[in-house]
Amino acid sequence: MSRDEGGGAGASTGAAGRGLWVEEPARRRMPDPVRTSAVRAVLIVSVTLTQATITFFLTLAGSWLALPMAFGAIAGTIVATWGVLDVWITRQTWNQRYGVLSEPSSTARRRRREARRAARVAREPAKGRIPREDGPLAASGR
Repeated sequence: MSRDEGGGAGASTGAAGRGLWVEEPARRRMPDPVRTSAVRAVLIVSVTLTQATITFFLTLAGSWLALPMAFGAIAGTIVATWGVLDVWITRQTWNQRYGVLSEPSSTARRRRREARRAARVAREPAKGRIPREDGPLAASGR
């Protein structure tokens, strides 16, 4: 057994034959509108965090720019909150519109089957029942 096949000195560690890079199957890709709003939210949040950090350092330095930057950071926080909520709302909307598969579940199938069986039993005449000779169709010979 060669060293590349896992028979070398590191074979007892349990990582024999396994490379450093292991590819995992990708999860399902986000829908386009959700991904667009997520990218927008990440950009807004990153700009807001950068602005808040700059505001902090300007405050420590005693600069006059600290007050306008603080107002900007507050406004950025409001916009960033909106951006994150936009991702959540867009995701929920997409799931409600396109996320439902149009195939019945096994529970729904079983309920429909039981309802059909009950309707069929209700339509069938009772077994052992003798038809009436004087009914509404007796005169016509039926």
